Order: sequence, then C-alpha cells, then structure tokens
Amino acid sequence: MKSVKLFVASLAVTLFVSSTVSADNNDKKATNLKVNTSKSELTWLGKKVTGEHTGKIALKEGVITLDGNKLVGGKFVADLTSITNTDLTDKDYNGKLIGHLKSDDFFSVEKHPTATFVVTKATPKSAGVYDVTGDLTIKGITKPATFPVTVKTTATGAEATGKLVVDRSKYDIKYNSKSFFENLGDKMINDDFSIDVKLVATK
Repeated sequence: MKSVKLFVASLAVTLFVSSTVSADNNDKKATNLKVNTSKSELTWLGKKVTGEHTGKIALKEGVITLDGNKLVGGKFVADLTSITNTDLTDKDYNGKLIGHLKSDDFFSVEKHPTATFVVTKATPKSAGVYDVTGDLTIKGITKPATFPVTVKTTATGAEATGKLVVDRSKYDIKYNSKSFFENLGDKMINDDFSIDVKLVATK
C-alpha cells in the first residue's frame, strides 16, 4: 500500500513538472524582435484624376513577433508628423501639399500625430508569405485591414515587407472624396491610397 502511494505521489510530481516545463517552453516560443526605425520605412502613394503623389513616413516604433521562423504577430507605429513628398521639386508646392496632408482635411496630424497597425492574425500562404490581418488606427478610428506580407528571417533578425491599401473614407478623410461628394470632376482624389511597408527588426 505504501509503495502504491509513493508511486502516485511520484507520478503527480512528474506530471506537474512536465506541464510546467511545457508551459515555459510555449512561453519562450514567441520572440519579439524590435524594429530598427532607421533601417525601416513607409512609402505612401496617393492618386487623383490628374496624377499622383508619393512620399515617405518615418516609423516611431515597431515589433515583429516570430514563433521560430513563423510570423505570429507584430505592430508598427507611423510618425505622421514626419510625412514628406518626394515627387514635387518645387519647394512651395511641396510645402503646401505636406501642410494640406497634415491639416484636418486629411490626417489631422496635430490632433493625431501617429497611425498604428496591430497584427491580430497571420495566415501562412506559402513559404515566408502571409495574409496579415490587423487593427489599423488613423485619426483615432480603428478598422480591420488585411494585406499580403513577405517575411525573411536571418541570423540577426527579420525583414517584413508588404503593400497596405487603405480606404481613407473609412477614417473620416473626406476631402474631394467621391464617397462624400458628387460631381467632383477632375478634382476627385481616390479613396484608396497605398503604403509600402518595410520593417527591419533585430534580435
């Protein structure tokens, strides 16, 4: 009888230790890699009836979360106060465009200096390629967004790239939008604009 009790006690201890080790190992699987903001970049492109404009936005912070080599999460914060234009060579026109983009007609940068994307789901499509879904917050408004992302891992970290297409009408950006105004003619600006995302993260 005594030997049976000892066996049961030993088994209980073994199961407890095993479950604890297993839990610890699971906790250690996910690795957060800090985004190097100086090596990462966001490139925006907006189109209108009469042409298009493009430029850069600096990253304030970010993280890529991996389980081994598999993408499982992440986040990036765009610094909208840093927005630039790279196609207008005339200094005055360039400045007017940037001022307009920062105004309440567009991103209300004084009130909302950052935009944030937080990954909620990463679905593998092929080797290193994912459909990434997350919560995109612009002007204090949060909506779900999905875009394809390619992840390359190295000995020192990882790089994630993809093109995020944003419907600005969902974020109360109404200026010359066909979703809010009629008969705009050649003054119409497309609701969709794109952001080429490049995140470089290190261990």
